[in-house]
Formats: sequence, structure tokens, C-alpha cells
Amino acid sequence: MQCTRQIRNRHLPGALVAVCGLLSCAATNCGNDADRPTSSSPDAQSEEVPRDAGIDEEPPPDASSRDAEPFDPSVPAIECAAPDSCATSLTATSDVGTAQTFCALLHDGTVACWGANNEGQLGRGAEAGYADSATPMRVTGLSNVVALERTCAVDADGATYCWGRGPYMNESDYPTMEPTPVKLPIPPAKKVSVSSEVGCAIVEESVVCWGYNINEQVARWDGQNRGAWLPPNPVALPPGKKPRAISVGNASLVILEDGSTVSWGATPPAGRATSRFPDGVPQPIAIAGITTSIHVDIDNACAAAGGIAYCWGAARPIGQVVNLSRALPAPVPAPEPLRQVSTMRRYDAPNRWCAVGVSGAVYCWGYNASGQAGDGTKDHAYDAVKVMGLPAPAVEVKVALDATCALLTNGKVHCWGSNYYGQLGTGQFRVASVTPQEVLLP
Repeated sequence: MQCTRQIRNRHLPGALVAVCGLLSCAATNCGNDADRPTSSSPDAQSEEVPRDAGIDEEPPPDASSRDAEPFDPSVPAIECAAPDSCATSLTATSDVGTAQTFCALLHDGTVACWGANNEGQLGRGAEAGYADSATPMRVTGLSNVVALERTCAVDADGATYCWGRGPYMNESDYPTMEPTPVKLPIPPAKKVSVSSEVGCAIVEESVVCWGYNINEQVARWDGQNRGAWLPPNPVALPPGKKPRAISVGNASLVILEDGSTVSWGATPPAGRATSRFPDGVPQPIAIAGITTSIHVDIDNACAAAGGIAYCWGAARPIGQVVNLSRALPAPVPAPEPLRQVSTMRRYDAPNRWCAVGVSGAVYCWGYNASGQAGDGTKDHAYDAVKVMGLPAPAVEVKVALDATCALLTNGKVHCWGSNYYGQLGTGQFRVASVTPQEVLLP
């Protein structure tokens, strides 16, 4: 394990803890577990951190000041090898319990999903039931989609549609389960991101958020709205700064046009020093030059800037005492400059991450009991290992709890790891693979 800097809790004088980019693996969690579903407790709750707690930090270096190798940060173009079956974007569902599903935006503006469907996240309608699917099929009723994130899609007119479990404001303020996409009552959007309890969207040149206000992601607490379910509310970004990309977990992170990134909400994963827990005021994190690669999953986050991947977040099981040893961004050692990075928060095992290098190679590290690191083994990946057997360079990679998928420059998707729920999209259940397998896109 590599540790790169230190932070100090103001209420524990002299106590120093290392900020580590990688989680250690307990001996009981590093074995070659059978291909089976991960047990979890979705009802687990984190203990609240005192609002006057704080973090002293030595900020991570600005990527532009590091001696990183020169590289082209632009995303490679996709040239469809099979025009009738080609993906242009890839996503994975979030939150434990639903994080075993992948979806792809297809070249014709439709969306196809595969894997688990316990909460309707395949989007095939109530009449189709809630059975899992090892064969990708199109989500009901979507067309002209231009942006896809988790189980929400934005069409060419800016209309936002979501399905599965989330804060979708459909006849209830609370999260609902929607087996068919529902249109959200928000202004025309460019990008949208949701967790199971909070949603945010880029509308015109601003951001609106809605949902459960336990972490001040929708509005500052005023004595009445703490823990309330709130309708869409504008978020005050720094003056003159326009949003470009957004990702939502227990905190909301927005990339601005100038490459700076602001966050608000819980710590972690807000990724910055603050004396307020939670902190509902959008403020910059100490990483400049982020393009569009930022990803938050519950209380963990990653971003890529200047060829360097930075990761941060919780360093303890959810529901136990909060540990801030990974609360600030730390660079992740990698064999080459990285263009995009994805993370997945786990309840009952070490976390995991994957990233795409400038060469198009994919690297993974962390939990690997189902072969989801893609190096041909089930050994815990303490360092970034290269995924073996991809037939073309990758454009982006997404991680689920026990499987990984990559979108390639030929428009095909390849997945590896567990296949208990059909996450590999090969048409077969429970036939796992430690190396990439092609997804049968419609």
C-alpha cells in the first residue's frame, strides 16, 4: 500500500493518519470467493460526524504542476465495427443492492441494459417483471438519447427520463421503483446524475438538485429542511462559472468550464477541507484540470486530471465510526497516464477501481474475488493491474460490485468478472470469466 500525505483531525491533537490511495484487504476478504451475490445491508446508516469537526490538509498537487507524461486528454472516436449493433456510451448502476447492472447508449439513440433487475433497473416495464437478464435489451420508450448516466437518460430536447430506484418525483417525494422510464419534472437538461436519494442536473448554465436533504445537497439547512425531501432547487455555483459535468453520491461534484471542480455535501466524498459536516456550500477541491472524468459512488470518488487519477473517500465499513484517513484526493500510481477512472463502494468487502490509460489499456485494482480486475486471476489487486484480452483500445470503463465492462473504440462492449445476474451480457447466467467477454448488444 502506498501512502502519500497526512491529514489531522483538529479534535485529536497530534494524531496523524495517512491518506492512502488504496484500501488494505483483510485476510478474510482476499480469497477466491465463489461467483455468488454480495451480501449487504442497504439499510445501514453512517454515524453523524460532529459539525465542528475539521480536516487540516496539505492539498494534492495541481496536475498541471506535476511531471506527468504529455498525453492527449481527448476521448478517442468510436468507429462502429457493426453499424447495426454499436454503443457510444456506457454506464453502471450505483448503490449497493442495485449495483449489478450495466447500460449502454446505442448509436441509434436508444438504451440497452443487462444484469440485475431487482428494482426495475433494466427498464423493460412492469409487464416484463423483475427477472434478471443476461441478454441486453432496449429500455422501453427511449429515443433520441444524447446523454446516459446510471439509469437516467437525457434526450435531444433536454427531457430527462429515469427508471429503477431513485428520487424520480413520480407521485411521491420519496424514492420509488420505476420499471418503465418516467419523465422528471425539471427544466431541459444537458447532463443528469442521481444517487438513490438525490438527483442533480445541469440546466442551461446552472445546476438544480432535488431529493433527500440529509447532506445539504439540495439546500442549506434552515431548521426545517434537514432530512426533508425537497423539490428541484437551484444551487449557487461560483459566480461566472458554468457547469460542464456532474456526479452525485453522498456529495455532489461539478466540473466547471475552466477545469476546476466544486463539491458540496458529505465528507467524505466532498474531497476538501471543511469545518462543516455536511457542507452545503459549493467550494473548489484541490485538483485543477479535470476534463469530464469524475465519478462519485456513495462516499467514494475519483477524478482524472493531467493524466493522473486521484481517488478519495471512506475508509471504513458503512455504519461504523467515520474514518477520514482517505478524505482528501490522493494520486494513484499507474503504469501510464490515465484518461478516465471509475470507482465502486462496497459494504462488505474492500472497494475497487478501474481506469483507462492513454493507450486505451484498462487497469483495475482492489477487490477481485470474482476476477473483476481482469488480469486472469482472482487475487486481490493491491496495485493497478492490466486487463488482459481486450481486442481494441478502450474509450471508457465502468465498474459494478462484482463485474467490470469497457466500451471499446469499435463500439463493442466487453465485460468480465461475476455473471451471477447476467452482468457480462453474454446470454448466459452464472458463467463467470476472469477475462473480457463480448456483450451481445441488440
